[in-house]
Amino acid sequence: MLDIAGELSRWAEEGRGFAVATVVAVGGSAPRGPGAALAVDSEGTVVGSVSGGCVEGAVYGLCVQALEDGGTVVERFGYSDEDAFAVGLTCGGVIDVMVTPFGLRSSAREVVRSALSAAASGEPTALARVVRGPAGLLGGVLLVRADGSYEGSYGGDSGLDRTVAAEARAMLDAGVTGTRDLAEDGTHCPGGLTLLVESNVPPPRMIVFGAIDFAEALVRAGKFLGYHVTVCDARPVFATRARFPEADDLVVDWPHRYLRRTATDGRTVLCVLTHDAKFDVPLLKQALRMPVAFVGAMGSRRTHADRDRKLREAGLEEGELARLRSPIGLDLGARTPEETALSIAAEIVAARRGGTGVPLTGAATPIHHDGRRPAGAEAA
Repeated sequence: MLDIAGELSRWAEEGRGFAVATVVAVGGSAPRGPGAALAVDSEGTVVGSVSGGCVEGAVYGLCVQALEDGGTVVERFGYSDEDAFAVGLTCGGVIDVMVTPFGLRSSAREVVRSALSAAASGEPTALARVVRGPAGLLGGVLLVRADGSYEGSYGGDSGLDRTVAAEARAMLDAGVTGTRDLAEDGTHCPGGLTLLVESNVPPPRMIVFGAIDFAEALVRAGKFLGYHVTVCDARPVFATRARFPEADDLVVDWPHRYLRRTATDGRTVLCVLTHDAKFDVPLLKQALRMPVAFVGAMGSRRTHADRDRKLREAGLEEGELARLRSPIGLDLGARTPEETALSIAAEIVAARRGGTGVPLTGAATPIHHDGRRPAGAEAA
């Protein structure tokens, strides 16, 4: 539910009761992953989505029922060969959805309210909920913060609370949303409890080096994909707010010097658009040795060959050079800055999700897959 925290936090502040339907497991081809949520308030207002439209009507009904009877339920929705247009996922997948009411007198309401407020304000937050286990624990919630502190309790079992908090904090540190299996006594073994841990973390970073016209279009694409976008260029005449009004940050500095001092992590995307050796070589020498998600560089194949030679001379090894995506982007036949930005964005998504980049028409590859993610987990 943290993906719709802004609206739900407002509902909570206004004193509305509401029920939340959350995707807790996915099988096969399904449009949305664990953590996706749809909520219905006591007046019938809807926010969010769990399936892109396939089962929303049925889920809405479950939320209304949960508000009436106060019970938490887990329902499975899947494709039916007998009636493809009945309630189900006609795309062929299966999703498990947990529906939990948070009425005005709900015991978990204050914990959820704190979690929603923290997530809406951008604070790193994890919300751990029981999706399988003893009836008395189903729907139980624990709010875990980045420092390891937590609010809430699973039936007063402090040992279980501490174990769940440790698990949730580890997932929060990794920026992962997914499920974890625990025994009720807090040990790791089959059976016991299944938890859904939703992680709310700051958006991943995209750093665009080179304040050129292609960068203007890439900034817009990066924002559309949910990145915090920084533009860096050593030339102040080009790195201006007038040219990059949508960028989160504008930096005038030598690219390699800025990269050395700025914060990056395993979700960071680096796009080098300068195609000038005096900028590219020292920058890429550093970038290709950092644990970031993606490093791509613009330029012709001749530029790439020359850059590759210079990087080898600078001491980079085969494994490091293999991380470089150059020329950056998928082969879309792109010409304009906007088309080129689309090709770069498409390669970034393919790299993140484990996609092949080939047309889906006639392909045997899955439509929805996370080839580079752990089973049962999705990036936040």
